[in-house]
Amino acid sequence: MPKRSDIKSVLVIGSGPIVIGQACEFDYSGTQACRVLQEEGIRVILVNSNPATIMTDPDFADATYIEPITPEVIEAIIEKERPDAILPTLGGQTALNAAMALYERGSLERFGVELIGANVDAIRAGEDRLEFKQLVLNAGAGVANSAVAHTMDEVIQIADQIGYPMVVRPSFTMGGLGSGFAYNEKDLRRIAGAGLQASPTTEVLLEESILGWKEYELELMRDKNDNTVVVCSIENFDPVGVHTGDSITVAPALTLTDREYQNLRDISIQIIRDVGVDTGGCNIQFAVDPLDGRVIVIEMNPRVSRSSALASKATGFPIAKIAAKLAIGYTLDEIPNDITSVTPASFEPSLDYIVVKVPRFAFEKFPAADPTLTTTMKSVGEAMAIGRTFSQALQKALRSLEKRGSSFSWPKSKLAIEPLLEKMATATESRISQVQQALWSGATANEIHEITKIDPWFIDQIVLINEIALWFSELESVGLAELKKAKEHGFSDAQLGELRMTSEAEMTKLRHGLGLRPVYKTVDTCAGEFPAETPYHYSSYEQFTEVKPSNKKKVVILGSGPNRIGQGVEFDYSCVHATFALRDVGIETIMINCNPETVSTDYDTADRLYFEPLTLEDVLEVIHAEAASGELLGVLVQLGGQTALGLAAGLQEAGIKILGTSPENIDRAEERGQFQEILDGGQLLAPANGIATNLSEAAAVAERIGFPVLVRPSFVLGGRGMEIVYDQNSLVGYFDRIAEHALVDLKHPLLVDRFLDDAIEIDVDAIYDGHELFIGGIMEHIEEAGIHSGDSSCTLPPITLSQNQINRVATATQVIANGLDVVGLLNVQFALAQDVLYVLEANPRASRTVPFVSKALGITLAKAAARVMIGATISELKAEGGLPAKDGRHLPAGTPISVKEAVLPFKRFATADGRFVDSLLGPEMRSTGEVMGIDKDFPTAFAKSQAGSGSALPVSGTVFVSVADRDKPQLLLPVRRLDQLGYRILATEGTALMLARHGIKAESVIKHSQAKDGETSIVDMITDGLVDVVVNTPSGADARVDGYEIRAATTAADKPIFTTVAQLSAAIGSFEVIREGPFSVKPLQDYARERAGLLT
Repeated sequence: MPKRSDIKSVLVIGSGPIVIGQACEFDYSGTQACRVLQEEGIRVILVNSNPATIMTDPDFADATYIEPITPEVIEAIIEKERPDAILPTLGGQTALNAAMALYERGSLERFGVELIGANVDAIRAGEDRLEFKQLVLNAGAGVANSAVAHTMDEVIQIADQIGYPMVVRPSFTMGGLGSGFAYNEKDLRRIAGAGLQASPTTEVLLEESILGWKEYELELMRDKNDNTVVVCSIENFDPVGVHTGDSITVAPALTLTDREYQNLRDISIQIIRDVGVDTGGCNIQFAVDPLDGRVIVIEMNPRVSRSSALASKATGFPIAKIAAKLAIGYTLDEIPNDITSVTPASFEPSLDYIVVKVPRFAFEKFPAADPTLTTTMKSVGEAMAIGRTFSQALQKALRSLEKRGSSFSWPKSKLAIEPLLEKMATATESRISQVQQALWSGATANEIHEITKIDPWFIDQIVLINEIALWFSELESVGLAELKKAKEHGFSDAQLGELRMTSEAEMTKLRHGLGLRPVYKTVDTCAGEFPAETPYHYSSYEQFTEVKPSNKKKVVILGSGPNRIGQGVEFDYSCVHATFALRDVGIETIMINCNPETVSTDYDTADRLYFEPLTLEDVLEVIHAEAASGELLGVLVQLGGQTALGLAAGLQEAGIKILGTSPENIDRAEERGQFQEILDGGQLLAPANGIATNLSEAAAVAERIGFPVLVRPSFVLGGRGMEIVYDQNSLVGYFDRIAEHALVDLKHPLLVDRFLDDAIEIDVDAIYDGHELFIGGIMEHIEEAGIHSGDSSCTLPPITLSQNQINRVATATQVIANGLDVVGLLNVQFALAQDVLYVLEANPRASRTVPFVSKALGITLAKAAARVMIGATISELKAEGGLPAKDGRHLPAGTPISVKEAVLPFKRFATADGRFVDSLLGPEMRSTGEVMGIDKDFPTAFAKSQAGSGSALPVSGTVFVSVADRDKPQLLLPVRRLDQLGYRILATEGTALMLARHGIKAESVIKHSQAKDGETSIVDMITDGLVDVVVNTPSGADARVDGYEIRAATTAADKPIFTTVAQLSAAIGSFEVIREGPFSVKPLQDYARERAGLLT
């Protein structure tokens, strides 16, 4: 059947900020959907609060609303835009929950809007635990013995029937939030309490433990004619007990017999049919008992999921794109396969390669967190690799993580086996390395299986890798055949060099001398049955390459690798914009990346895609293959964060041209002495500073410049290892903490700066072409200096800076750009203290604020920068319309205010005893994503940013205040205003006394540390839901315990928390705004038209 003629406009609901469990794979899905709908002539209306995404670019929708994803806001958009339908299946659990809330409110019926992609009954059947259980039984599959609870009393009653251990699974949550294994009543009360709170329907499923079973997933699509395809089967390396997002996964499933696979396929098709998903995709998870083959269905997602992105990249089958087409009426047999151009989407993909996905964790950012992997997802990103064998794909995936110790190694002195066996009994991110090391040291495969329950086939593959390593290390001489055999199993030159006790460079030289280089195969969805039209490649050591020669000018763009805290989707945004900009001027773009979640690794983003690790060896081999035809102009390394920058020097040494700012000048920005010379030459100030490579040197610098000092390792992203140190003892503790992470050495010195108290921090994103500077935006941080720029709220335009101060910032940026010979993007961070401007740091590369500036001011900064890096001038871009005539220092009155707010993952990280980690912010970045609020004034924009980040301010209620002595004078005005607005004020004894002296009524509460048995402390009140907002700034060591308990309880209760008085002061106007009624909404396209009117 052709597409529906009654759907003229569709509202697509995005997934909001990047959070653990719901990351940039939904940007990829949503971008695909918006493209498809526009191609079909449908008016696309988009709501998403995340400015860092490609999908919120105004080009991808007719009306782009960067607004909080709440039922009230979406209803206002529906009332304004009157869409015919809503597509909620491409925005993760956030979009699905929003759609259900609209249905419950009666909004869909009131405005006559239809849900497409999945209907209400299908969503309920997939997410409602009891209803789904019955559907599974009807399909002939088993379910774990289970029951549903809505209160803690019900939970305890059910536990008596099921017995321990048991699994707790909340309804309508993502990434396993609130789930876990309970081994006793104490565990159960903690996990189920969190689960009931995490579930929007206050519902948890309690089920018998299936720990140690094998886990599989099937990704399916079904149309309204009941055509169903299984797109991909995925197998977890780890057994049940580790969230699938935290497990290594493999596609296709490798340890199922054909009969077992067909059984899972039959069950899946029956379930998708019975649930009623008839215009889209779904993901079904299974557990299989390895002893008797019993099959249990764990859960299904009646929407495009995290695994859908992996399945899409693994097969080349564009699930989100096809889901959007099915939603508007097409059937699978009517949709052509882009990759072959001759087969329809009703052909199931067939793979002649193996795909391995490995998760990337960030426990180093949360030292107090329990690193045990459970059913609550904790990974912040993932890398994917493709190979012709499992061993090849696994080793490529491990080195794609770019993490010290992630790749296998073979030490000459073998490790003690018993400690390794003991460690691997607990699932952690290091388990696969522990397995490999234990096998290398003499443990048996059977011992490993008994402890870990990892399938024996996978363990045998690691045994094989170790056998190849031993064989290679003992060879008398290495020839072509031997080297080729090792490379077929995924060994890097660095690993082979280690085995032969030589360098990586020597091994590469030997390999090239023997004429051994990889060839590149194509992901074609059909195992070579039909020719592929799309150049989507992976490397292998075989005979024939499938890269087609090209006679065009071309540029290689290095992506940013797996997401991590400090290097997320913002960098992918810049890479994708560069591909668009270069393609528009006739230059062929070559993308190298290994992140399956991103838009950059979509097969139709760049002209050619290489799914490869971002290591020097792998990147140089791709460049060699591409340099064989056409004209290679060079490589862009400034857009992919620290990952790409780290390769710049090695590429240049190999004779590859680096486009834009040279590697030497990039290093000059980090090298303290050279950078100081640039500042001195321009008469610019930096805080008193020094460099150190060990504790004694750091102590000498601190003594010279005075405490407090800001310490930060050089050449890192996301403030890794950055702290404010207040005294000598704290400095000793700092060196103890970073010792195991190897952040500081002779090549990577520690930068020590005098910390500026009470300073305003300013961020600038600019482009420089060698002559002319274009200021993209000047952002003012809402928190004072000392909070990492990635975690700080910031506003654009700045709200307290004078035009004179803005001009001084712009002049200083020009001096730095000129001094560093920047060609392309530049980010500079300043601090303004007592009207003295200090330069904190400069980064001649894309920053994480580039997407925010672009959305806030309607400027495509990354596109313009890519053009500048290949030779265009700013004046040429202005003449073409690629940049506005006036830059970010000249913003007229009436320019809308945008506020960026960080979204933090503290709810994902608990200590070993089950309490949440401290939510206190500092100079090391901890946020996973961001939201943006935009409106006519700052109070409204700030209120929107809080609502978008999940910490909506209450219109009434109770505010608890406890601040350090140094903050008390600044506290008076905001608390007085809250009191005048009718909020009830609670405070600890000292703060309450100070407020009372100023005529502010505050009720005194008992500190956690002072509460006696039977007394209710402030922590108890927060836990019991009696407090709506918490203001807590850190003070001395004696108060640290109280502060931690307060902040941890607030995080657990999902309440807004302010940890700086500056942030509270900024929010006061917002407390007033939210009492005036619902937010008004406006798309970016309208803001752009208004902005253009202001400038004429």
